[in-house]
Amino acid sequence: MYSNPFGEEIYFKRTHPQKSDLRGEYFRDQTKIIHSLPFRRLKHKTQVFFAPDNDHICTRIEHVLHVATIAATVCRGLNQAGGWSLSEDMAYAIGLAHDLGHAPFGHEGEKALSKIIAPAQFMHEINSYRVVEYLANYGAGLNLTYAVKDGVLCHCGEDFNNNALAPSKTLNDLDNIIRRAFLPTTYEGYIVRLADKIAYLGRDVEDAVKAKFITKSDIPEIVRREIGASNGEIINTLALDLIDTSKNSGVIGFSKEKFDIVSELRKFNYSHIYYNEQMQDRKKMIDKAISEMYGFFENLFDKYTFDYPAYERTSWRAAAAFGNYIKSMQKLYKEDVSVKKTIIVDYIAGMTDSFALETLKDILLPNAIKFSI
Repeated sequence: MYSNPFGEEIYFKRTHPQKSDLRGEYFRDQTKIIHSLPFRRLKHKTQVFFAPDNDHICTRIEHVLHVATIAATVCRGLNQAGGWSLSEDMAYAIGLAHDLGHAPFGHEGEKALSKIIAPAQFMHEINSYRVVEYLANYGAGLNLTYAVKDGVLCHCGEDFNNNALAPSKTLNDLDNIIRRAFLPTTYEGYIVRLADKIAYLGRDVEDAVKAKFITKSDIPEIVRREIGASNGEIINTLALDLIDTSKNSGVIGFSKEKFDIVSELRKFNYSHIYYNEQMQDRKKMIDKAISEMYGFFENLFDKYTFDYPAYERTSWRAAAAFGNYIKSMQKLYKEDVSVKKTIIVDYIAGMTDSFALETLKDILLPNAIKFSI
């Protein structure tokens, strides 16, 4: 039986102690996550295709649900087939929360924010941890367990050079992680890390077909033959392979055959979808959009700082919304002018695609002048 390297006393720990209840620690975390405002906003945040005008294109909320269910399924499979002792509830909670810190417009919004805070880098997994620990609940955080926060913070990493990994044997200091060189401290966390890849590779292919970036016949023949051409087929094949390969090994990984095909599909997605010419054109617009918003809010903050009524008196709805945000986050920001850049980046990163576009309209287009009748 394979289990995690640290005990429940570590994994169950919360920043603010809470008395346990009948739900169990990790199911309780799930309810905290799904009732949070950042989770609700995921339904209008991009997966790959920015602000889609088609209700059947994948959004961030669908993606996190895919990741959560895939990860919980793999845990269940390893428990049943290999006698492991894994928590499906922990894996599901990590999956639900892992992308709460994504900026609007997907990874391109993330890159645009990185330019603003350079030489630092905006990384959505670090921001996801910031959201659950500090930003959600109007600056109080969600007070999740250590295990779930650790899995969220360490969910991102391109493990295409090392296919078989086990949890970190060193306890992660979550507040001081600022780069992607850390492994999660639980098997569940690492399973989520792989479930994330399983979830996005197939779903992005389906959406790219609908967008006419590719046709199904463009997908490499070995991918179609060995793991499938639809999201459902790819998820099923890879989840079962992950369970079967890992069940008796003590590490988590795909079979060599499937791992090579996953790498082939990833290369295909990058060349035909993520670096598609149409996507490149939109990336330039996103850079400009994020930059315009940051400049607007910086000017506002320099003028009004924490004078909340002043934001309301401006002619921009965007200004009033920004002022209301700062006011609602007094618990965290404490009217400290030194955190100006942090406040603005937190605000922009929390936007949905649709709210960001409405904000841009308000900033860039003139308001109608009201004349007396």
